[in-house]
Amino acid sequence: MTSVNERLHSVLAQRGVSPESLAEVCKVDPKTVGRWLGGRVPHRRHRFSVAQHLRVEETFLWPTPPPHGSRPDAGLGTELVGTYQNRASVPRDMWLQLLAEAQEQICVLVFSGTFFAQSNPHVAKMLAERAAAGVRVRLCFGDPGGQAVAVRGREEGIGDTLAAKIRASLTYYRPLLPEAGCDVRLHDTTLYASLFRYDDNLLVNPHVWGQPASANPLLHLKRADATGWFDNYAQSFEAVWASARPWTPDQEGTATHGQD
Repeated sequence: MTSVNERLHSVLAQRGVSPESLAEVCKVDPKTVGRWLGGRVPHRRHRFSVAQHLRVEETFLWPTPPPHGSRPDAGLGTELVGTYQNRASVPRDMWLQLLAEAQEQICVLVFSGTFFAQSNPHVAKMLAERAAAGVRVRLCFGDPGGQAVAVRGREEGIGDTLAAKIRASLTYYRPLLPEAGCDVRLHDTTLYASLFRYDDNLLVNPHVWGQPASANPLLHLKRADATGWFDNYAQSFEAVWASARPWTPDQEGTATHGQD
């Protein structure tokens, strides 16, 4: 029995695209689009057309596993779900959906990650809710007083502004500190990529020298086995997390509000 495709409903509403206009783009009857909204999975060519027209990853709209017996090395590869020209082009709906659907763990590794909270004012509440449901939440930010942040600030040409952005960003997460299952740490490591893990989905935002992370590409990976890109990045998170220190705002001080 099929279930309503809430993601497709949501993206259509967000983009202002009607089922009728989507049917015209895909050259199908509007009733066919209605069946897609009702949970029917379209043919492959139609899935591609819909995803391309709505500017969203196909596997976000239809996160179904590959057919039994399919070759693991077919297509783009077993792990690369899709790419984005820059982080800013990733649909907000995708960030929200991945967070809301996480069942085991949410891991974030950034310098400031300001956008993560400012694009979703309810991020702390959502993270607390996931933790209450048994999800392990680990957030790792750059140490605003550390050497790595100072170097990165100089490279981006913004100096001490990066440290200030981190302090501002952290204020959003103060309510998480007493929550069971939620941990916030500060790292002082050279960061080659920002990482956002939701169970077996991983968004990797590589850093380009001198450019802010928001202007750099983003890779969407889906874990396939223990020998691929996913686990390499996941292990790097664990290494940084192990060397990071707990955030103690009352001892070190933070910004009084969460604005840049």
